[in-house]
Amino acid sequence: MTAFIDAYRQGFGVEPICRTLQVAPSTYYASRCRPPSARARRDEELKVEVRRVWTENRRVYGADKVWTQLRREGVDVARCTVERLMRRLHIRGIVRGKKVYTTWPDTTSERPADLVDRQFRAVAPNHLWVADLTYVKTHSGWVYVAFVIDVFSRRIVGWQASRSLRTDLALDALEMALWTRRHEPLDNLIHHSDRGVQYLAIRYTERLAEAGAVTSVGSRGDSYDNALAESFNGLYKAELIHLDGPWHGLEDVEHATMLYIDWFNHHRLHGEIGMVPPEEYEATFGHQQAPALAGVSQELEPL
Repeated sequence: MTAFIDAYRQGFGVEPICRTLQVAPSTYYASRCRPPSARARRDEELKVEVRRVWTENRRVYGADKVWTQLRREGVDVARCTVERLMRRLHIRGIVRGKKVYTTWPDTTSERPADLVDRQFRAVAPNHLWVADLTYVKTHSGWVYVAFVIDVFSRRIVGWQASRSLRTDLALDALEMALWTRRHEPLDNLIHHSDRGVQYLAIRYTERLAEAGAVTSVGSRGDSYDNALAESFNGLYKAELIHLDGPWHGLEDVEHATMLYIDWFNHHRLHGEIGMVPPEEYEATFGHQQAPALAGVSQELEPL
């Protein structure tokens, strides 16, 4: 009420507005002199923190992730309070758009089996990678970006951007993934993709075989066969491309993608892995496995 009267008092006067609202002018004047309540003061403090977390995380977080990040930082606040304050601040999480496809199926060459069957789960790092391509419209033409994702932690282990959809684009992303995991065994790895010609190319499948990985390709030929990679492409478009565009060309897309993946891997909270970043999730897994591996080593020591 006080805010309403303050907004219109210059045009209509306090007393006429109070008569229309059927409130005593003394009530209005008393409310203006009254100090802010404890809740109001707390709200003002929390607004600063809510906006900070939202801004630091690319302005893409909704109430769930803002609330979770505040709790991770030791700020004791209810989720409903965060949601209410975000409405007052006129900020919200990002909304994803529709998917447009950039790979086309190769129906002539022999296709590997579908070893995933839409079950995108992994019990450890380097057990299942998924790969896909997406596109970015720029002032100088289309830019295409390839990604390789570790399903266990949702970490982006490899990526590459190019002005063309040549096989080298997907292969360069794979090479980055192999380099990222160069100190880790890949003998249990399944690499899954759609039926795009880039992923069925001889050079690509031979490189996977050299690394010891098994190739898997979706059998049905629709987006659900590679749903996790499709989902990441949607995030990438919503959280970076559509949010920060328009784009001039390959160079600024590459630079922005590099920064985005660094944030995605090291800071972004992921609901599928317990609202923690991929890097933290893998580190926690490694610490949990260390005592078990140490016990096995002791058992294998010669007497």
